[in-house]
Amino acid sequence: MLVKWIRCTVTDPRGFEQGQRKWAGLRGESGFQGQGGGWSRVRPGVVHLFSFWESRVLYDSFMALSHDRLATAQAGTFRDPRVRLFTHRFDVKTGFRPRFAEADRVRVAHCRVHEERAEHFALMQEKVWNPAMAGSPGMVRGLFAEAPGPEFMILSMWQSTAERAKYRTERIERLALRAQLEADVADLDGDIVELEPTWTVIPAQRP
Repeated sequence: MLVKWIRCTVTDPRGFEQGQRKWAGLRGESGFQGQGGGWSRVRPGVVHLFSFWESRVLYDSFMALSHDRLATAQAGTFRDPRVRLFTHRFDVKTGFRPRFAEADRVRVAHCRVHEERAEHFALMQEKVWNPAMAGSPGMVRGLFAEAPGPEFMILSMWQSTAERAKYRTERIERLALRAQLEADVADLDGDIVELEPTWTVIPAQRP
């Protein structure tokens, strides 16, 4: 599965919101598996959007044939767009689905990792971080994805910010030491996203 992460700063909130409704046109696109997003709770005016595709081939076909038609409605409503593509590597918890209805917050972490430590970083995510997150109250589902660089994205969905904060406060320092996080990571960035339900798009049912 291909994961697309878009981050931008909105300059015209009303126009952006209106344009976002046009992305409902994704429903009928071949290979489209779901999209959701919302506003940063940390950075004023910043939006994060996450879309999921069956394969890079089908995503590239969409970009070549349909993307510009859907994107026109939001032209001029935002600045500083940053787009990154990742390949799903494994689930955080189990049974990841690109559905946002059960969550009201998303935590996204973006890690640039030292090349010689990339596999260790992935192993620690699987053996140390994942069990801790999966056992945390309020954690719905998530995924671990990678891109050349090496870069990694950890996307987790939560029922509330309070539950995610509890997990962070109680465990993160101990887990970071156990996973040797400082030795693995060259740069770490992240955000907490308040989901906007009207931005969620799910694929059309196919016969």
